[in-house]
Amino acid sequence: MDMKIGNLKGKLIVSCQALPQEPLHSSYIMGKMALAAQKGGAAGIRANTGKDIAEIQKLVSLPVIGIVKRDYEDSQVYITPTMREIDELIEVGPEIIAVDATARLRPGNLTLKKFFCQIKERYPNQLLMADCATVAEALHADELGFDFIGTTLIGYTEQSCNMHIEADDFAILKEILGKVGHPVIAEGNIDTPQKARRVIELGAYSVVVGSAITRPQLITRNFVKVLENW
Repeated sequence: MDMKIGNLKGKLIVSCQALPQEPLHSSYIMGKMALAAQKGGAAGIRANTGKDIAEIQKLVSLPVIGIVKRDYEDSQVYITPTMREIDELIEVGPEIIAVDATARLRPGNLTLKKFFCQIKERYPNQLLMADCATVAEALHADELGFDFIGTTLIGYTEQSCNMHIEADDFAILKEILGKVGHPVIAEGNIDTPQKARRVIELGAYSVVVGSAITRPQLITRNFVKVLENW
């Protein structure tokens, strides 16, 4: 395994993303956010869009998990949903590309298996991460040959709307870890240092933390809610 990827083992990956409707939406700001994460000790960055990734790569030497979020009318899949987004990411060269690996059909009614094969046919050496929402999806992605299995979408799809990654001491993560052969990257609602440490203790390869570090409007809201309810 590449040394930069190997350095992710047991470490923190910081997700630096801001969508167009968010206050910090700016490639310049995301680059600075990634630099701050590196200075704080992060081992990797997860980022959205080729433009943001290119800016981040100017400032930090950390491996990047790249995605492109884009909506299509004929699909609920929005994380790197088609080859268009894959091609955009390849242009900037993130070490890992993450894609929605749920059971939902991609745009054009494409299955995950077909999409995976398309990616591997065009870019056979690109490392891929599967953003999953259920144990079954994680198993399917593992069988297909994704290099990393992620828990990113647990609780965010119709099939997983009643699930929460931290329920019963991360029971769903434990089940995935016990059944797949590829490294598992824990992600999604891991919003405290204690939770981050726990998923690593359980055997996750790495842990991704986003909003709790890089979305100040949400961090502020948490403080405000506590004061309002005091």
